[in-house]
Amino acid sequence: MTLPQQTRRSFLVAAGTATAAAVSGSVATAFPANDAIQVGVIGSGGRARHLMKSLTKIENIRIAAVCDVWDVALAEGKKLVDPQATTTKKYQELLDNKDVHAVLIGSPDHWHVPLTIAALAAGKDVYVEKPLTHDLSEGKAVLEAQAKAKRVVQVGTQQRSMPHIAMARDLVRAGKIGKVLKVKMSWNRSTDRVKRFPLGVDPKSVDWKTFVGTAKDQPFDEYRFRNWRWFWDFGGGIFTDLMVHWVDVAHWVLDVDHPNKAVSIGEHFVAKDVWETPDTVQTLLTYPGDIQMHFEGTFSNARNAARIEFLGTDATIYLDRGRIEVIPERNKKVEPLQEILGSGPPGADFYDKPDGELLHLQNWIDCVRSRKEPVAPIAAGVSSASAAHLANRALRTGQTAVWE
Repeated sequence: MTLPQQTRRSFLVAAGTATAAAVSGSVATAFPANDAIQVGVIGSGGRARHLMKSLTKIENIRIAAVCDVWDVALAEGKKLVDPQATTTKKYQELLDNKDVHAVLIGSPDHWHVPLTIAALAAGKDVYVEKPLTHDLSEGKAVLEAQAKAKRVVQVGTQQRSMPHIAMARDLVRAGKIGKVLKVKMSWNRSTDRVKRFPLGVDPKSVDWKTFVGTAKDQPFDEYRFRNWRWFWDFGGGIFTDLMVHWVDVAHWVLDVDHPNKAVSIGEHFVAKDVWETPDTVQTLLTYPGDIQMHFEGTFSNARNAARIEFLGTDATIYLDRGRIEVIPERNKKVEPLQEILGSGPPGADFYDKPDGELLHLQNWIDCVRSRKEPVAPIAAGVSSASAAHLANRALRTGQTAVWE
């Protein structure tokens, strides 16, 4: 592999610049650059508040309304916006607000599709956190809703907005590492969240019925409320929370849609009698074109952390959120490459550079103005979530899950 007439660093910068130019080069039609876009936030929990902080860094953006079912999260969200912004515990009130042009959805997973469909019906553009869907059956409905509404939908798989990951895609598609036959992914953590402990949530401060939504009726449980990702009614465990990020990258880089089949295993090693979803999992996904993808994840040990590797016949590309490496196979004439963009150990959850979160939100806002398709469109969100759901189906049935 050669990078003619430019250094490795300049190639990386050029890749990111070209991506941004392709998105922001068009003149806005719906919203001129000097017109403020007013955003409503549905679900102002911890993750959404991170997004809100990044959103306020973008020029001519105003958060005009905030909604959450919990008084505490609503109050915390209110602190991040101007005093004139409205607050409500009823999402339909926010969607009925004619001053709101676009909506950021940071709710639990089981509300992503219902809220996205409702927002589209209200004529709003949408940024929705991953995974887009909560089960395989939701994909068709949300795709149809977006096609009918013709609004911009960006899914929160922010790796697509990171220049070094776009660079990896370009290298793979240009055949620089040979044919990719295997992808290795991991997302490992070590945390106290595997234990039950008092959280001090006042049941009276929560609209529990709305939180539960279409899930089965159940009594208030503060642990489930604050750790919903690990309960099947509200989330999908490690596969939908973490693996979906890397599967989305793999789909994008390799230009594939969904797996043919999945084989999964999972155990409760550190969260036994606490989580419904396993705390330690593995899955093998097979794809058309002779591609295997393997993912491992655990909450018992952070070794290897968050990373993805593309194993080609000529070289391997290693990626995390802050670095890229190209490692040639022995006796292959491939130029090695290592670029470290952000400070921190390999495989960290977050890096200071690149700020993928801000870049991804900027891409969404640019597309709201230009009416172009964003870098993480709705179809890609359905695709990556579907791979995670197929892995969960194999896990829960104990059988090979086949794409139908």
